[in-house]
Amino acid sequence: MDFLSHPKEHGGPAEDDVEAQGASHSNGANYTDEQHDDSRVAEPGGDQSSDHIKFGEFRMKVPAKSSDLNEYEALDRFITTFDVERRASLASGISRRRKQPKWWQFWKSRDGELEDEPQPTEIGKPPDSWLETDIRDGLTNAQVDERRRRFGWNELMAEKENMFAKVLSYFQGPILYVMEIAALLAVGLGDWIDFGVIIGILCLNAFVGFYQEKQAADVVASLKGDIAMRAHVVRNGREEQILARELVPGDIIIIQEGQTVPGDAQLICDYSRPHDFDQFKELRNEDKFGDEEETKNGNQKAKDQEKTEEDDDDESIHYGEPLVACDQSAITGESLAVDKYMGDVLYYTTGCKRGKAFAIMTTSAKYSFVGRTASLVQGAKDQGHFKAVMDSIGTSLLVLVMFWVLVVWIGGFFHHLRIAEPNVQNLLHYTLVLLIIGVPVGLPVVTTTTLAVGAAYLAKQKAIVQKLTAIESLAGVNVLCSDKTGTLTANKLSIREPFVAEGQDVNWMMAVAALASSHNIASLDPIDKVTITTLKRYPKAREILRQGWVTDKFTPFDPVSKRITTECHLGDDRYVCAKGAPRAIVNLANVSEEIRTMYNQKAREFALRGFRSLGVAYKKNDGPWVLLGLLSMFDPPREDTAQTIIEASHLGVPVKMLTGDAIAIAKETCKMLGLGTKVYNSERLIHSGLTGTVQHDLVQRADGFAEVFPEHKYQVVEMLQQRGSLTAMTGDGVNDAPSLKKADCGIAVEGSSEAAQAAADIVFLAPGLSTIILSIKTARQIFQRMKAYVQYRIALCLHLEIYLTTSMVIINETIRPDLIVFIALFADLATVAVAYDNAHVEPRPVEWQLKKIWVISVILGSLLAAGTWIIRGTMFLANGGVVQRFGSIQEVLFLEVALTENWLIFVTRGGRTWPSWQLVGAILGVDALATIFALFGWLSGSGGGVMQTTPPTSFHDSRNGWTDIVTVVVVWAYSIGVMIFIAIVYLALNSFSWINNLGRKDRNKKDTQIENIIGHLNKLAVEHEPDPKTGRDKYFIVEKTAADEEDI
Repeated sequence: MDFLSHPKEHGGPAEDDVEAQGASHSNGANYTDEQHDDSRVAEPGGDQSSDHIKFGEFRMKVPAKSSDLNEYEALDRFITTFDVERRASLASGISRRRKQPKWWQFWKSRDGELEDEPQPTEIGKPPDSWLETDIRDGLTNAQVDERRRRFGWNELMAEKENMFAKVLSYFQGPILYVMEIAALLAVGLGDWIDFGVIIGILCLNAFVGFYQEKQAADVVASLKGDIAMRAHVVRNGREEQILARELVPGDIIIIQEGQTVPGDAQLICDYSRPHDFDQFKELRNEDKFGDEEETKNGNQKAKDQEKTEEDDDDESIHYGEPLVACDQSAITGESLAVDKYMGDVLYYTTGCKRGKAFAIMTTSAKYSFVGRTASLVQGAKDQGHFKAVMDSIGTSLLVLVMFWVLVVWIGGFFHHLRIAEPNVQNLLHYTLVLLIIGVPVGLPVVTTTTLAVGAAYLAKQKAIVQKLTAIESLAGVNVLCSDKTGTLTANKLSIREPFVAEGQDVNWMMAVAALASSHNIASLDPIDKVTITTLKRYPKAREILRQGWVTDKFTPFDPVSKRITTECHLGDDRYVCAKGAPRAIVNLANVSEEIRTMYNQKAREFALRGFRSLGVAYKKNDGPWVLLGLLSMFDPPREDTAQTIIEASHLGVPVKMLTGDAIAIAKETCKMLGLGTKVYNSERLIHSGLTGTVQHDLVQRADGFAEVFPEHKYQVVEMLQQRGSLTAMTGDGVNDAPSLKKADCGIAVEGSSEAAQAAADIVFLAPGLSTIILSIKTARQIFQRMKAYVQYRIALCLHLEIYLTTSMVIINETIRPDLIVFIALFADLATVAVAYDNAHVEPRPVEWQLKKIWVISVILGSLLAAGTWIIRGTMFLANGGVVQRFGSIQEVLFLEVALTENWLIFVTRGGRTWPSWQLVGAILGVDALATIFALFGWLSGSGGGVMQTTPPTSFHDSRNGWTDIVTVVVVWAYSIGVMIFIAIVYLALNSFSWINNLGRKDRNKKDTQIENIIGHLNKLAVEHEPDPKTGRDKYFIVEKTAADEEDI
């Protein structure tokens, strides 16, 4: 065949030509400069024989490395070694310097502490001399250390946390301020026991909160290293991979397809043409590239002028050919990748879609374009709906406390009570009591630490929570929009028996398919990877690739052409090889209608079997395009996916599949997985003429969408949110970042790009849908713990507020402040273990339902108050009622309150799971302590704590405040009875559907009028034209044409 007619010596360099094997093409693979005669640049006054820049010399000289091979030799080695040996991950290259402790700082580790990050003397702009690094040598370690001392680490992070301020934050907040006021009041009244216990409660909460959050943060941080951004850099005369945070201004970095730009950088030259560095230096010295800052900070007029210039290619000034293409959608909103030329600025966190080139870091992350924008909102901490709920509950309880204090003071005036005397029967002591029990000191700490411990548990399940409030969002998700590949399927593409056109050779077809693939072995697309590795089954195709092919230009897949194209040559013949969507490939060739129909029919047959098909064609020299056939690829569903989808539906989380595959493949996959078959293509969603309510209904009813692009994902999420749904979206690519940000819970799946991970709320390190569903169940358990604790704590506050206020007003009696502070302490001690409690999984998406929480808490608090009043009422009897032999009113009330309040958590947590041993142990511990208090009359007051009540109590307390063991047993039995009754009431309340749905939001709300208005507005466009008479601009509102819509 003619494509095999060229001898081997036309391609590659001699085996001993090391220099010629040093450069690499922009598609990521290495090939020789000797194969391009025009790539040589003679040095002035130099010998022509030595004009080749010896760029390969600074690479790691290990003969077995792929970088020492030419493009197709490296590709052949990759085919051979794929799945045989795994590439070792490179460790972080440079560690942070440590500051040794002073001789007198004996408490500090001798290893030293990490140095603080010094700030640069100039705001974000390094000296010009720093940006003159040679691309062959890079920076030295000494230069890196010096620059890091001035610019700090290359990362966007919150302001460095001061540990003292961190601890102090646990004493701040409306609820905690009330307790601190109570402590000051206790000092003023001389109640030093109360003061000490209140301070103890505050310190306990601070310690527990700090310790648990730190432990949880350490677990998450240990796994976050697995998703840290990395960068390829030239240092000390060789290439190496380091963490992106270790970069400094002046570093020479290598930007390539599939990677995230690790910092603001200026493009230098193509990776395969390092000698262009001299041209870059000349243009930079002549100031041809302009001022970067001026470009960033130009006014609106300059931006408009720049936009006008972009529209007219003749007015745009670029140097050379595009080196890379970057996705800047997260910054500019542009959906298509932007070509970048020599001297252009690459922006931090944008994704490289095409090409491979050298660039120089111009500043660190905090002073980058993205970093400066982020700093504008750094002070605004997004704490989400969770913070709003906690603030709402705290504010309501504070208002209630003020109300009860007012009631007590009014009642005290009728009892002729004084402000501060005598003893504890005065207005200030009553106020102190209500302040102590009226606010739940542990509420902020317990809820936050429950989230932190939950995040650590999720991390052990390979789910990295980027922000704690994402747990609440994940628990409430009621729609999951999932990718197909890698999430619903196994992401193990395999090529089945291909369809070969009549008269064509299957080995030549497979070789052309490999030629029309990315050769960047470090980051191969799954389709390119399976295309290349399948050549193991076709030895003759591999022989064709070994004949000395040279790649001239590689154009990756784009949604417009729907194909991948490689221009290459073998000897004197030039080839254009293409691989892509069957229709796009068929349209390249001038074939008969019969052949076109046959190809389309074959593609449909593959699709109906669930196979993705790719057409393959080539063109030789100036000849016509030749169709070679179709590759059929199959990605089998994961074994557990079908069962997981059923489980998700039982949890009230329907799964909608979003895939870029053809609709026939999508429907076949849905049948395999047990999903519905209401699958529509993106045309039906965007360009079918549906608007308003009809379009929203389509999205809500659909089981999935096929042939979608990232902008379609964004629109699906937006429409579901407009209907009131809490939506989770999975994604893995750079283009998925906007939809991940838009979703209520953005999920970056295993193997996702750095840009997707940065935009997501949760990053998964394990593959599959089952991991996501397991995390949803775990999030609901975490939410259930918080909800049970909040309900429990509100009920406790209401219990003592109702009882003590009515007791103060009616009989002029209270529980002594010394005992009250221990009741508050016991409540916090017992519930520290709530974060580790077992919890059930709600069968539907959860939400706070504050109305339900308040209704049930008021009922529970009232029942507890009634139970306390009953036991107090019996002690008005002459024989003491509940007291069997001897006892103290104060201690009996203290024991009954402590027991019933501690046990209430068993009611609010529900009975679907057994409580954890930590929770049971903590509660039994404080119950035993409360019992000892009652037996020995601790803090009951002189004379057993007798108070002058109205009417007077005929029962006489024991003089020392002790209570006999029989009375204690009776109080325990009575408290158990109270809890059983309350539990029955609680179960009965939750059996009523109207209470269960109280405060629940409508997840399917529908506003037909608004949706239709928005739909019609989306059909309008603004047109602009200059008035020839006046010279002024005119603007018109017109209806978009079909062509306009196609461009969007």
